[in-house]
Amino acid sequence: MAYTPELSQKQSGTLRRIAWALELPMTKAMEEVLNYVGTVIDNKKVCRACKDKDFCSYCPFNHHGKSRSTKPRNASRADKRFSVRR
Repeated sequence: MAYTPELSQKQSGTLRRIAWALELPMTKAMEEVLNYVGTVIDNKKVCRACKDKDFCSYCPFNHHGKSRSTKPRNASRADKRFSVRR
C-alpha cells in the first residue's frame, strides 16, 4: 500500500468495536467495512470524483462492466455481517 491513513483515537475505537462484533482482527474488519461501503454508497458520485482511472477494473464502485462484477469479491460476506441501521 502506498499510503496508510492514520486513525484518530475515536475512529480507532470505533473500528476496534466493529472488529470485536465481527470477530475479526482490525485490519480484516476494515477490509469488510470498505467492501460493504462499496455496495451501498453512490457509485456514480465516486466515479465522477475519481482521480485514478487505472483502478477501474478492481474498484468496488465500478458498475460499468469494466472487467469486474457489480459487487466486490467479499460483498456477500459483508452483507451477512452488517445490518444497516435506519
